[in-house]
Amino acid sequence: MRLRTKYLLFVITLHLLTLVLSYFIFKDNKLLFIGSEVLILLSALLALQLYRELIKPLKTLMTGVEAIKERDFTTKFVTTGKHEMDELISVYNQMIDVLRAERTKQEQQHFFLEKLIQTSPTGIIILDYDNKVHQLNAKAIEFLGIDAKSIINKQVTEIPHPVMMQISELQSGESKTISLNGLTTYKLQKSHFIDRGFPRVFVMMEELTAEILEAEKKAYGKVIRMMAHEVNNTIGPVNSILESTLKNGQLLNEQNATLKNALHVAVERNHNLNVFMRNFADIVRLPPPNKKKIDIYKLISNVSTLMSLKAGEKEIKFHYNLSGEPLTIFADEQQMEQALINIVKNAIEAIEHKGTVTFTTTDHPMQLIISDTGKGIDSSLKEQIFSPFFSTKKDGQGVGLMLTREILINHHYKFSLHTIEAGKTNFTIFFES
Repeated sequence: MRLRTKYLLFVITLHLLTLVLSYFIFKDNKLLFIGSEVLILLSALLALQLYRELIKPLKTLMTGVEAIKERDFTTKFVTTGKHEMDELISVYNQMIDVLRAERTKQEQQHFFLEKLIQTSPTGIIILDYDNKVHQLNAKAIEFLGIDAKSIINKQVTEIPHPVMMQISELQSGESKTISLNGLTTYKLQKSHFIDRGFPRVFVMMEELTAEILEAEKKAYGKVIRMMAHEVNNTIGPVNSILESTLKNGQLLNEQNATLKNALHVAVERNHNLNVFMRNFADIVRLPPPNKKKIDIYKLISNVSTLMSLKAGEKEIKFHYNLSGEPLTIFADEQQMEQALINIVKNAIEAIEHKGTVTFTTTDHPMQLIISDTGKGIDSSLKEQIFSPFFSTKKDGQGVGLMLTREILINHHYKFSLHTIEAGKTNFTIFFES
């Protein structure tokens, strides 16, 4: 029961009771009865006045409460000239001013936060209290390579992406570095903040690929230069001595045929060692690309012709699935040709005997896919395939993919190497950034 109803019931009951009592006075003393009626009337008027003065502040207060419920912090009340009422109005107006200022401050902070998130060069993924994806900025969408609408309001564990799997395992305050496809490296850091009174979990996603590749290059470049220096300083004089000995017929007669053969082997081995070191030195000395307009189809034709003999030895056929429109790119023709030769060579070597290597091009996006029907990449090795000097071959140096990686990175072309299914491995080059 409302306070107003209680008050009215009390006043009406009291005055009715008083009227009944005054009726008994009427029998004995009419003059006193008239006086009591006047008092009852005055009491009713006073009760009405009190009702107005007490209920009006409550109505005003309820109006203010409704405004606060509606988040309307602009409603203020004018003073009435009555002390109690004016004090109530003054407190309410002060409270509204504070709430309005606080809301404006929070809105400004939220707006600034939204701008900061969207323009940040770091990928940011915001989760709600149910561990669902609430929001992600443009950089995170670019890193993940997926449609934002397809993951919003989904549990992190429900999203089939390797980064999301790692995020689900992170606790707030923890960070982790992950590598995708053996090349792209990200640092994930999970934390939380309070936004407009609600706790939010967020994940910062920072790409470290460029820094790691630069650090790797400096490290192996220094080692290669030192090795090349030592090998060249040794091979040159040794070969000079060996060749002089071979030319001196008096020292090597027919009875020393075994020694002569051994010297030939030593010279050949030194030559092979020199070639071996030159392969590594080529990576360190790789010049910046001299970009010119080149035809992708012509490049594919040249590489196919060059590698056809090696493919024919294993009965491997080349297939072409090329788009109709001419595709041209700005690139260093010699470097790109070398990169494609290395890719095709690896594709041929991945096929034991009989198979196909397919060249596929697309216009939008502009890309080249080189597929092979080989054994594919073991899942346990996929993160190492682009690591320096890593090779799955018995006598491999790990130079081919390493050089290919350097060429494509210098051209600012994104690329990937995936085994799509059994008997199908794709090396994809994205010519559009």
